[in-house]
Amino acid sequence: MKESDIRKVFEEHKVRKVKVGGFDIDGVLRGKYVSLDKFWSAAEKGFGFCDVIFGWDIGDVLYDNAKVTGWHSGYPDMGSTIDLSTLRFLRYEPDTAHFLVDFQGANGNAHPVCPRGLLKTIVARAEAAGLRPKFAAEFEFWVFRETADSLHQKGFRDLQPISPGMFGYSWVRQGQNSDFIHDIVDTMAGYDIEIEGIHTETGPGVYEAAIRYDDAVRAADKAALFKTTVKQIATRHGLSVTFMAKWNAALPGSSGHLHQSLWDAAGKENVFADAKHATGLSQKGRHYLGGQVKLMAELTALYSPFVNTYKRYVPGVWAPLTSSWGIENRTCAIRIIHGPSPTSTRIEYRQTAADINPYIAMAANLAAGLHGIERAIDPPPAAGGDATNEGTRLPRTLADATALLARSETAKTLLGEGFIDHYVRTRDWELRQYALAVTDWELKRYFEAV
Repeated sequence: MKESDIRKVFEEHKVRKVKVGGFDIDGVLRGKYVSLDKFWSAAEKGFGFCDVIFGWDIGDVLYDNAKVTGWHSGYPDMGSTIDLSTLRFLRYEPDTAHFLVDFQGANGNAHPVCPRGLLKTIVARAEAAGLRPKFAAEFEFWVFRETADSLHQKGFRDLQPISPGMFGYSWVRQGQNSDFIHDIVDTMAGYDIEIEGIHTETGPGVYEAAIRYDDAVRAADKAALFKTTVKQIATRHGLSVTFMAKWNAALPGSSGHLHQSLWDAAGKENVFADAKHATGLSQKGRHYLGGQVKLMAELTALYSPFVNTYKRYVPGVWAPLTSSWGIENRTCAIRIIHGPSPTSTRIEYRQTAADINPYIAMAANLAAGLHGIERAIDPPPAAGGDATNEGTRLPRTLADATALLARSETAKTLLGEGFIDHYVRTRDWELRQYALAVTDWELKRYFEAV
């Protein structure tokens, strides 16, 4: 949107203030409210945003190993540009305009570790090849009758789910919590995040929402904003939500599957589709798939960013354990979907959990697929049944995944050496913080017995 168009919208909505923000490495939306005068100045000239958001972890603790910023640089402001096309209004704040920002490095280009900038770079690579990538995310999340205060008072234990029992696809449970569900659907629709479907999953208080597909950057915006916005909606109902990959060892984990396809430059033809081939995929589609399968293990740390993510990777609960693929096979890491028409043919990437940073995961997915097309990489044979033991075994810990990523020259070539170096450093930090923790399991096991 042009500035003149924005001014008209502001007049119509009687806008009094603006909220701007961007996503960090861990997928946390960092932002602030600004005055109208500040906004118009920033929209024209850009503005400064403290680069500490790339210098601290998910708990706001400063990294001791970062190179992009730190005590050595003084945590300066970095350039920030408001993306005027991301204008949104949250119906709870009708007089406040919301925008996402892009962060710049010292040279004025995208900041080397900005997740949104990374995805834009990979999308530009696809567009240069005459391809238009489309993505959609679907997330599982758990809902509790808890507030932020009660979560901390309880130490995140003995939490009360919004509803008890294992009720997947339950019309009854959704009806019992209809105020909350309707609020999600209606609020998201007004926030330019269309929900194609939402239903209960198997577990007490767990839901799954599928977001409508869009061009890759907009799809990542919607996926990232969905998680942030659901948490705000939940608070209005006296509820709390988690997108942790595995919040309870006795219950299934939370997936965050990524649906994707490539279209021609005009966005009219799905270049993945070929009904004449046994897989239903065109040669480009098969090579895209081949690149993803080949790079799945060494890119796992990008798809599975936290220590907790790997608690989801256990047999028998729908989380893939190998770099496998299959046609309409949900035991695989990648599922090929044939819709009722060629426009519906797509890849569903199932390795990812709900804790992903959508920008990073989509960038890695797309980069791996384009690599497969550029190198004409054929996929291995499809899995015909249970894929648990088919394909390369995927890393089962963050330590193993981070080590693989650090050694991957392909990852550095595809996603940038600066980004991979910083990301590896942040995961090393995450591992060291976990190593210092004394868990409930250790207390119960050793406190009295040793």
